[in-house]
Amino acid sequence: MWEFLNTVCAFPTLLFSVALVVVAVFWLLVPCGAAAPRSFDSDVDTQALRLGPVPVSVAATVFTVVGWLLSLTGSVLLDRADPARSLSSLLSLAVLALAAVASWWVTRRLVPPLTKLFPDEPGPSGQDFGGLPGPLERH
Repeated sequence: MWEFLNTVCAFPTLLFSVALVVVAVFWLLVPCGAAAPRSFDSDVDTQALRLGPVPVSVAATVFTVVGWLLSLTGSVLLDRADPARSLSSLLSLAVLALAAVASWWVTRRLVPPLTKLFPDEPGPSGQDFGGLPGPLERH
């Protein structure tokens, strides 16, 4: 357990760990109504990034989770290899760069199929049914 926590809180995994906490808090706020999955869509064009018409929050979540897993795996493998101290710093930077690039590649492959879950048109809201008779009022 301590080895896991040390790896999660050490460079390079720490960068993805912080982002993962932010993503987790965001998705905990969504069911509460304090945030919406499309909150950041006006800031970034996912079509220009070749991610398809999915919410930015979904693409960022996939990127962060995959990057965290790859960074964690690379850090554990690096610790097991036990390289020299000077080489370890360079290899940690390489793990960070490879995790980010590989995470971007995986995100570009995983996100487009998710577009069916997030249609461009919002579903009906409670206000759309205003003035319509309820099930008990129909004769």
